[in-house]
Amino acid sequence: MKLTGQDIIKELQERREQARLGGGSKRIDRQHAAGKLTARERIDVLLDPGSFEELDMFVVHRTREFGMDGNTIAGDGVITGSGRINGQLIYVFSQDFTVFGGSLSAAHASKIVKILKLAIQNGAPVIGLNDSGGARIQEGVDSLGGYADVFLQNALASGVVPQISVIMGPCAGGAVYSPAMTDFTFMVRGSSYMFVTGPDVVKTVTSEDVTAEELGGADTHTTRSSVADGAFDNDLEALAEIRRLVGFLPAHNAAPLPRLAVDDDPARTIPALDSLVPENANVPYDMRELIISLADHGDFFELQESFAKNILTGFVRMNGAPIGVVANQPMVLAGCLDIDSSLKAARFVRFCDAFNIPILTLVDVPGFMPGTSQEYGGIIKHGAKLLFAYAEATTPKVTLITRKAYGGAYDVMSSKHLRGDANYAWPTAEIAVMGAKGAVEILYRSELDDTQKIAAHTADYEARFANPFIAAERGFVDDVIIPNNSRYRIIQAFEKLRGKRQQNPTKKFGNIPL
Repeated sequence: MKLTGQDIIKELQERREQARLGGGSKRIDRQHAAGKLTARERIDVLLDPGSFEELDMFVVHRTREFGMDGNTIAGDGVITGSGRINGQLIYVFSQDFTVFGGSLSAAHASKIVKILKLAIQNGAPVIGLNDSGGARIQEGVDSLGGYADVFLQNALASGVVPQISVIMGPCAGGAVYSPAMTDFTFMVRGSSYMFVTGPDVVKTVTSEDVTAEELGGADTHTTRSSVADGAFDNDLEALAEIRRLVGFLPAHNAAPLPRLAVDDDPARTIPALDSLVPENANVPYDMRELIISLADHGDFFELQESFAKNILTGFVRMNGAPIGVVANQPMVLAGCLDIDSSLKAARFVRFCDAFNIPILTLVDVPGFMPGTSQEYGGIIKHGAKLLFAYAEATTPKVTLITRKAYGGAYDVMSSKHLRGDANYAWPTAEIAVMGAKGAVEILYRSELDDTQKIAAHTADYEARFANPFIAAERGFVDDVIIPNNSRYRIIQAFEKLRGKRQQNPTKKFGNIPL
């Protein structure tokens, strides 16, 4: 008997209701008992209310082996579609652990690939909510091929649209490489982990006893490996912060920056900055205070807060416009550049440049970290990554030197020589090859036994070179500014750079020292 229009509509509604149940109410209850939202609940929290439009709701796997031909669930373990965050178009996929453990099949992968292709084509950020047991073993090589298809689209999307990954459950084996190829990766403490091989394999191969949390939990990847850019206490906090992050990002690499109306006076003076830098050059201070002071309403979205703490990276707004910030942190290792901080900052600079987000660099750096561990670990190559990133960047770049800018580290930190557009210094800045003590010990080695003479030479060196004026005389610093007026001067510099046009020589790409 032919179905009527009403019958077809009823069947559609029933199919949709069944698909929305995923793996069923019992598995949903287990997801909640583990302190996790379901895949659909996560999308509802992430996107503006009522904005989600699902694609491929009825897709199922095509496997016939191992009894899978009689075991299909609509959607096949991943929910895909588009929606909006504060009105901005977003593409999203959310893996559903209640369906086959969120494992990836060829059909599952094809849904993710479609979303990535649409994001590239239509110029919109893509957010992946990962909660998967990995490859679907029943599919064998088809599942592996599916992963590779996803990886290819991640690579093609890189630098075209922002890609954000949120690890909200297990992520193991081949599954880890897609998040690793995206721009930002975040985790949820206590319920998410990432590793190439799990604890059982590690035990078998290396005889190491390690838990999943120790091997690939949020603390491991935010403090030691730098795989994750941040971690949150629960699903709700993670999704709220992703919404906040998206507000700093353009839709794609040719889109205008999301500028907001703001009631924080761009000409606001900050008297506390006049005394931020201690009189004793060896006393640390918190560079984060300067960042918060300069930002609109003190809003600073910090990235990799728990890794390489001697450098700070993240986003602020100044006069409503997003700005990427890279800042030495004198509170940790005196703000020296080492392997980890160079890698952290270089990747962030390259992201900002790819999407034409202006970069503010705040400098207080006594040099590169000395020692055999740094040299054996390749500080030369890794430090060169940050140098390369700044040199290659054509996005607007403003630099402020607050205190020390010594040696090669002065060059690396967005100096005028690396095409810094506006380079300022505070009167407390010391721009030199090295500190007065080290310089005098080299220049007057024959007089080291005469403490009085050495003291006089040191004082003379400090008076002549431990200041910003020699650099200013040569045009390496555009101006020496009053600290309390820094916000206004920096905002004015970025406003003038809004129409900046600069191109590198024609080439396929530069060979950054990876």
